[in-house]
Amino acid sequence: MRLFAIADPHLSRADPKPMSIFGPGWEGHPEAFFEGWRSVVGEDDLVLVPGDLSWAMRLEDALVDLGDIAGLPGRKVILRGNHDYWWPSISKLRRALPEGMYALQNDALAIDGVVVAGTRGWICPGGREFTEQDDRIYRRESERLALSLKAAERLEGTFHVVMLHFPPTNARLEPSVFTALIERAAPDALVFGHVHGDNEGVLKQLGGIEVHFVAADAVGFVPRLIRDFGARPAAAATSARARARD
Repeated sequence: MRLFAIADPHLSRADPKPMSIFGPGWEGHPEAFFEGWRSVVGEDDLVLVPGDLSWAMRLEDALVDLGDIAGLPGRKVILRGNHDYWWPSISKLRRALPEGMYALQNDALAIDGVVVAGTRGWICPGGREFTEQDDRIYRRESERLALSLKAAERLEGTFHVVMLHFPPTNARLEPSVFTALIERAAPDALVFGHVHGDNEGVLKQLGGIEVHFVAADAVGFVPRLIRDFGARPAAAATSARARARD
């Protein structure tokens, strides 16, 4: 099995919406997204899709896009992005999801030895436009991440990964409550998306944790390989967590 990640599909088949608002890098979308996925992902693989799946406003319309993703090879773990306005209660969503697709919210999942935790996240303090409302959402999302990481501690697995939609820092890469929680949990990898266009202020390293920025346009619409479990000794898969215990 291999683990991949790609964020920000921004699909809109029920009510087509052009992606030109994000710049010329989105030329050929969404076909590039589907072709890129099929070019690397196999049926036995696991793909993390951290947010902004569909522009739909209602679950009924979003299910068209979710069905298109579900029809691609591999199993999928999704979480909510800031544009996923269609996202209902987690119980309602899980009842509606196609087979082989899993949603993450306030909890964690273990699939074939891979433990996945995470939350949407939010913009972090220190930005020029960080408001009181942003602070409330930021604190709420930090609580959700803490719940998810605590749930992950109870699951058995050889590889732990945290997925966020937003980056866990501001553009100056200053520490945040998200980075503190993640460093304390010491997963093997962190994946996130959200940022389009200029990627200079995006986190590239966090202690001994692998950091993967996987916004669709940033990875050329091809899911990023996080780990090939057939090509790496199992004992090495827990290296980050082992360092945290030492």
